Amino acid sequence: MTRIIAFQGRPGAYSDLACRTARPGWETLPCPSFQSAIDAVREGRATLGMLACENSLAGRVPEIHALLPEAGLPIIGEHFQRVEHCLLALPGTRIEDLRRIHTHPVALGQIRDLVRELGVEPCSAFDTAGAAEMVVQWQSREDGAVASSLAAELNGLEILRANVEDAAHNTTRFYLVSRKAVWPAADSERVMTTLVFRVLNRPGALYQALGGFAENGVNMTRLESYMSPGTLTATGFLLDVEGHPEQTGLRKALSVLRECSENIAILGVYPASPSRYPE
Repeated sequence: MTRIIAFQGRPGAYSDLACRTARPGWETLPCPSFQSAIDAVREGRATLGMLACENSLAGRVPEIHALLPEAGLPIIGEHFQRVEHCLLALPGTRIEDLRRIHTHPVALGQIRDLVRELGVEPCSAFDTAGAAEMVVQWQSREDGAVASSLAAELNGLEILRANVEDAAHNTTRFYLVSRKAVWPAADSERVMTTLVFRVLNRPGALYQALGGFAENGVNMTRLESYMSPGTLTATGFLLDVEGHPEQTGLRKALSVLRECSENIAILGVYPASPSRYPE
């Protein structure tokens, strides 16, 4: 059976690294956008999709709450990928040769100390791995890239310095999506549930909706609001909680949620990543 996992980005992107870490030995399929990665799974060109949903420094990935409910692809897992930025250049380049560093705008905001130390010009690129590709194309020792060690390997670049990020806790969380839902058993431990809902437009609706989780001992790990398309009065929410919908606490919380909300959709019930529970 062909095992292919799709991601948004160029070969060597951190999403590519996440795919290879979460599913060793699988073929990875680079896609130009989240939508095209979703389409690859939906059309059967990929078995799974690896979709970034939030970063410990940059915050949420805003496209996901809009794309996932319409994708028809259930979440079957999650993965946490440590982001370890590397300073890359053509083989034989010295750090003092560099005049410009190219990388994604978000990554530029995570390497301010390096830019200040080297006195180089920070240059925005569409993708970290794409920046590495451009350095190879230009063949200029004055241009370097900040990307993953995988991007260095795939593009034949030299790592001048590893772990150049300002913060050591830089981590991206991903949803793994598939064409078919695979829920853990109801009595499983360490289970996550992701859902979207829209509260009714009445006083106290959100208070009541969230109170049901607190009253039933359900831990919310992520809550994001967004405006529903075509309206300025209906607010939607994406919610990650610990627990299984068939377990008593979450079942009661969802019952409360249904009383004060509409358009509730469970996007996935899946095993929690071991990264949530460090030893």
